[in-house]
Amino acid sequence: MAGPLSGITIVDVTTNISGPSLTMILADLGAEIIKIERPVTGDDSRGMGPFWEGEGVYFLHINRNKKSVVIDLKKDDGRKIVYDLVEKADVFVENFRYKKAEKMGIGYEKLKEINPSLVYCSLSAYGQDGPLRERSGYDAIAQADSGIIGINGAEGSEIARVPVSVLDQGSAMWGAIGIISALFHKEKTGEGQLVTTSLYETGVFWVGYHMLSWLATGKEPKKNGAGHTAFAPYGAFYASDAPVMIGISNNSLFSRLCKVLGKEEWVTDTRYETNPKRIENRENLRVAIENILQSKPADEWVKLLAEAGVPSSKVKKISEVVGDEQAEAIKMWESVAHSSIEGFKLPRLPFELSMSPAEIKQAPPKLGENSKDILKKLGYDEAKIEELLSDKIVQTIEEKAQTR
Repeated sequence: MAGPLSGITIVDVTTNISGPSLTMILADLGAEIIKIERPVTGDDSRGMGPFWEGEGVYFLHINRNKKSVVIDLKKDDGRKIVYDLVEKADVFVENFRYKKAEKMGIGYEKLKEINPSLVYCSLSAYGQDGPLRERSGYDAIAQADSGIIGINGAEGSEIARVPVSVLDQGSAMWGAIGIISALFHKEKTGEGQLVTTSLYETGVFWVGYHMLSWLATGKEPKKNGAGHTAFAPYGAFYASDAPVMIGISNNSLFSRLCKVLGKEEWVTDTRYETNPKRIENRENLRVAIENILQSKPADEWVKLLAEAGVPSSKVKKISEVVGDEQAEAIKMWESVAHSSIEGFKLPRLPFELSMSPAEIKQAPPKLGENSKDILKKLGYDEAKIEELLSDKIVQTIEEKAQTR
């Protein structure tokens, strides 16, 4: 079944995590992604270990369903190939530093001249304006600048970033939403447009209610570890073998928790009878709960809590999530044929469409795997292709193997 973006062609010159995550979303939804990579090394994420049969796991995760063509964008003939691709494309995506695309001859105004209906997406670190717009930035840097690291972790603990690329992949989501919105606009009017987003904008949006809290109270939000500023008890509590995450947001849930713990008297205890009181006495409550939880392993407590309707979960290791029966039941993993990795599988996009589902049709491409095919579709004959190969403006998978 064709995906909802089937027939949409996207020229992708992104690298690292944010841009490739964006185009991965669109690829799974059916768009054709022509991934342009630099000679020899390709996308930076190809070199990000650990490695699975020689393939970087970062690259493997976010580059499925794409075609790889190697082009030297520093050379005129290389840029000419990009212009030929853009002429027939619907979307162009880049995640260079501010104005680098313009300096390379592939900025929005230049490509708009070639294809007026082009949707052009620029995903940057800090956005298109302001004193920081020219800075390069990675996920952790933007987490620090947007306040996420400042509120992450527990009071007194070591400073820690959120250990997933939350802003890289978050900005990828916003970029994808922007592109799809622009394609709707194009469908109605025939007009292309510029779509911009950034890691910093995403971070500021994610911490939105913390900023409103500061504006409302004048108090700096505190670090809460696994806890919550607005509720108690809420957080990770240690059972005999592992921590259990428990979330109590109202008196009814607190009453159910007390029944499971054999402490129904807490419901009328003046220290715990309301949520504001429980927040005020959260540390006493935490110690009291953990003293009880120490009597059984986490899995037993989670079973009892779930039966009582109390939101809870064992705090799982990654190895436990990989084989989790819930992940298997909702088919979060898709097996994908790969030329060098046996048993290769990838997590699908975290939403489903009943009539035009997203799909992982092919593994991430080898560097330059589709160079010749893409040039042939553009009308380049064998002689021209061989000339481009000889001048090292383009590269094929065979040449990459020879240079190792």
